[in-house]
Amino acid sequence: MSYKTILTQLYFILIYADGHVNEHEQSTGKHLAKYEGLEEEEFCVQLELLKSKSRPLMLEECIKSLKKLDRNQQIRMIAWLCVVANGDGFMDKSEWQLIYKIYHKELHLPLEEIFKVQKELNRQSREQTVA
Repeated sequence: MSYKTILTQLYFILIYADGHVNEHEQSTGKHLAKYEGLEEEEFCVQLELLKSKSRPLMLEECIKSLKKLDRNQQIRMIAWLCVVANGDGFMDKSEWQLIYKIYHKELHLPLEEIFKVQKELNRQSREQTVA
């Protein structure tokens, strides 16, 4: 599975983790798609197609594929999940549990490095919104 496919699927799993998708998660998804070189229309089509798939199975496959990526890609992907989850000023417990499971239990990534990348992604996102 490619980096972009994994990121799209993890984004999908995250935004549905708490049972509802809010406007900020959707707008952050558009920023994510743009920054990562995903065509917005294709990104939206892929998200629609994912609605019919099993989320637990999808997560299992994503984790397997994540483990094959390099550490910087893993960190960037988790940082994106944090940006999306914190976007409305509050990270739901189910969102945090998902992120924690991936970064800590499965990938054993240091939270400090994720926070550094998250901070940079937030800065870039704010700059783009202002521009």
